[in-house]
Amino acid sequence: MYEVPNLIACNGCDALYRRPLLRSKEIIHCRRCGTELDRDASKIRRQILPLTVASLIIFVISNCFPIIQIEMHGLSSSTTLLGSVLSLRSSGMDLVAMLVLTTTILFPLLHLVSLLYILLALANRRSAVGFNFLIRTMQRLRPWGMVEVFLLGVLVALVKLSSMATIVPGIALWSFGVLTVLLTAVTSFDLRLLWNMANSGNNGKEAT
Repeated sequence: MYEVPNLIACNGCDALYRRPLLRSKEIIHCRRCGTELDRDASKIRRQILPLTVASLIIFVISNCFPIIQIEMHGLSSSTTLLGSVLSLRSSGMDLVAMLVLTTTILFPLLHLVSLLYILLALANRRSAVGFNFLIRTMQRLRPWGMVEVFLLGVLVALVKLSSMATIVPGIALWSFGVLTVLLTAVTSFDLRLLWNMANSGNNGKEAT
């Protein structure tokens, strides 16, 4: 058994083609069923890399500053996302605390760090160590990154609490809104493009 790295399989009909060299903005389709096989990813790489860096910066801000400040009867209280996780754990809700920790901190952070590492390696025209493992890991982590669900839950809680106390939005609340938009952009592209970029130097039988 041996691998032929310059082959590409159609997702629609499983037809095999040799991977061609793509020119700027060029897209290739399967001759048999018309499914998109590949496209020039140079522009996508230039866009995703700065978005990933920006996402990591906003991610740090979101986790270092308070989300909200609650003022009631002369007393005020504020907390960060990690502080809310610790509060849930101290209240005996270990499972909920673990879910919040993994879906809003751990998984998104792993996804962004892995993506940044791969993109920097590709920008330097070298192979990222553990490339295949990282791609598979990112694919599995994508559905479990739930920052937008967390943000929606916070907004619902704020509406309910606003009638009982004074709510002051913190820096992290605004940065979580920005982070949600950035993560949507970062995770919207097909991870196969990373694989194609890593193998862009191979030639093959042309598709139309």
